[in-house]
Formats: sequence, structure tokens, C-alpha cells
Amino acid sequence: MQNFLKPVAALCGLSLLLAPCLRAADLPAPDGKPADMSKPVKVFIMMGQSNMVGMGHIAAGKGEALEKVVKTDKLYPFMLDASGNWSERKDVRYVQVMVGKGGGMNLLHNDWLSAGSKGGTMGVEFGVGHQLGNALTEPVMLLKSCIGNRALGWDLLPPGSKGYDFTSKDKSGKEVTYTYAGYKESPMKWEKGTTPVKIEWYAGKQWDDDNANTKAILADFSKYYPDATKYEVAGFFWWQGEKDSGDEGLSAHYEENLVNLIKALRKEYDAPKAKFVMGTLGEAEKGATGNEGKILDAMMAVDGKSGKYPEFKGNVGTVYTHDMARGGAGNGHYGLDTRVYMDVGLAMGETMNELLKSK
Repeated sequence: MQNFLKPVAALCGLSLLLAPCLRAADLPAPDGKPADMSKPVKVFIMMGQSNMVGMGHIAAGKGEALEKVVKTDKLYPFMLDASGNWSERKDVRYVQVMVGKGGGMNLLHNDWLSAGSKGGTMGVEFGVGHQLGNALTEPVMLLKSCIGNRALGWDLLPPGSKGYDFTSKDKSGKEVTYTYAGYKESPMKWEKGTTPVKIEWYAGKQWDDDNANTKAILADFSKYYPDATKYEVAGFFWWQGEKDSGDEGLSAHYEENLVNLIKALRKEYDAPKAKFVMGTLGEAEKGATGNEGKILDAMMAVDGKSGKYPEFKGNVGTVYTHDMARGGAGNGHYGLDTRVYMDVGLAMGETMNELLKSK
């Protein structure tokens, strides 16, 4: 199988074996028609840290910019219309919010999905949005609410998460046991048996802020999706883990926190049947050890196909992104290579479509 697929990858202009390239070639360009607004808008909430925010550049100048990749290298043809301009989906709305300085909500995007209207940087939304837009007859909203440099086990810790003790070695090799914060506790960790000294931040602060902004969009929905009268939260996308990989205690408890996250999101949005798709860290290869390996193992275990969590069968999917990362790493933002963001987005969107078909 490997020998057969390598020439296919070469035809796509890729140095690595990237299955999403095959899917991308088959995706049609959007027809410019609006969706059937008599149907509820399917909302997909996108969360994580910097790579979910989006670090690939649209215009030339840094990394493998989307403009070069699409217009010169001729990849992802659905990103252009018949005139060679950036295509626009009238059936997929893209809304991006972020916590502003001093708090509150900063609205970054409220557009139909198009590289022409977006400018600046991009994440996985184009790959995800085109996959969903082509597969669904309902109108779609991608609602992204996240900020960079945030850990699931600290900043994004969901409600109901309990604190725990974890023993590790300090620089001298001495074993030290730390108590890690549960939801609303502060600081992130402290030596067991000592009195914690609270800081301004607390466990779950970013969870609270990101979800408050998301709910503000949903509360005034027609402002962000013209002519919409009703919606349903149909799914969640998650691409995160870099921050947790920097701490042994957070990495060791990533699986538990991830399970809590999925359950808490469904409860938060009263969407018990909403699907959940996550992407692994691109630098983490199967069989890896250390903190990155622990996070990868956690993500693969939570996948509904693993069998470890029967309640997640058919509704939780994990996309293994190592073969799409082109040797890049999450902490390095994949060298600002938009091909990584496009391929991961296409794979995440395809996985979501598969889950939506599942009974």
C-alpha cells in the first residue's frame, strides 16, 4: 500500500504522504448559492489554542502562504472560482471571536467563508468548512472561540474537574508531590501540604471566557447568520495540546480532562448528541513517549473507535495529523505552512461528516 500511495503524493506536489490531497482534488468549487434557510443552521464550535486560532498566512510573505499554494502550486482548486478569484461559500458562515484586552469579546470575523474576505492568517476553517458545506444541505456556521498559549488542564479546565496529586522529580532529582487545581481553584499547582497562594487567574478561566463569547454570538444569532431563525449545536472541533505537553502532571491527566471536556461541552450547550472531532499534535508520532506521547495516547484512547469509552462510539473522532505536519510541530506553528492547516482541516471535516452519518 505504501509503495502505491507514494507516487500519488508526488503527483499532488507533496513531500509526504497526505491522504487529504486526494480528497481536496475531488471537492467541487462552491456554486455561490445560499443554503436552505428553512432548515436550522448547524453550528460547529471550534476551540483550542494558537493553531486553532490560525497561524498560516493568506498572502505571500511568511511560510508557505495560501495564495502561493493555491494560485501558483494549484493545490485546493475549490478555493478559487471560475474567474480565478477566491471562492465564497454562501452556505457556510465563519464567525471568529477572541477575548479582548481587559476582557470582553473581540469580533475578528463575521463573513461568508472565503479567503478573500478573511485576510491575515488562517487555521483549519477552510478545510472544515468546505467539507461540511459540500456534505450538508443545511446552512452551516463555524463559530471559533479561542486564544493561544492555553492548557486544557489549567486555562481551559471544564466545570466539574477535580484537583489531583501528581509526583514528579525536580531539577535535583528529588521527588516532589504537587496538588493540581480543580475548576475555579488557583494557582495551577502547589507543593502538597503547603497553602496555595492564589493568583488573578484560575483553573477554567479561559473556558469561562471562550464559552461566554460563544454564547453571546448564539444569543444574537441573526446578527451573525443573516435570515437565520433557528440553529442547533451539531458539533465541536478541538485542536490543542501544546501547552499541556510542557508539564508532566498536565500531560499525565490529559485523557481524564479530555473526557470531562467532551461531556462538559455537550452539557454547556444542551447538545447531548453533538459530535466531537479532535486533531492530534502533528509532531507526536504513534509509539512516542514523553509528554507528547501521553497526549497522543489520550486522544487516541478517547476516539470512539478505540472501544475504551463505549459512550463515545460513533460520536467522537480523532484525526492523527502526524503525516500531515510536514515535519513541523505545534509549538512552531508548523512553519506557518498553510498546507498543514488545509490538510488537517480537510481531514477533520471529513471525520465530522462521517460521525454525522453515524446512527
